[in-house]
Amino acid sequence: MAIFGTVVGTSFLYPNGFKTVTKHSAFSLSRRTTGSSFRLNCSTEKSSIKIVKNPPESTLSELGVRSWPKWGCPPSKFPWTYSSRETCYLLEGKVKVYPDDGEAVEIGAGDMVVFPKGMTCTWDVSQAVDKHYKFD
Repeated sequence: MAIFGTVVGTSFLYPNGFKTVTKHSAFSLSRRTTGSSFRLNCSTEKSSIKIVKNPPESTLSELGVRSWPKWGCPPSKFPWTYSSRETCYLLEGKVKVYPDDGEAVEIGAGDMVVFPKGMTCTWDVSQAVDKHYKFD
């Protein structure tokens, strides 16, 4: 697989053949392994939370995101501990997540987010959330 741009940081390999290489809030250009189309992805990893902004619909379909359970909540603030790794895709809303041992992370509609097992944090929901989620 050819990767264009800086090959530093964290790699995400999607089932559709896209590989995104990031260096904390960096942009990267990746080439699909089975074709010659190019796509610009923006991914970040902060406080062990991985965020992919606006993943392509093909990725969401291949992961089966639309068949995952849904969860939502109104604006609120609450503590949370992840007993398992969670992957979620936000359909609506805006949240600032404050990990107990790291920097705050802002997530919102269109973000695919992976929270690590064992993380303790506080969710500060400023706009009502509707999301698909999956625990591993």
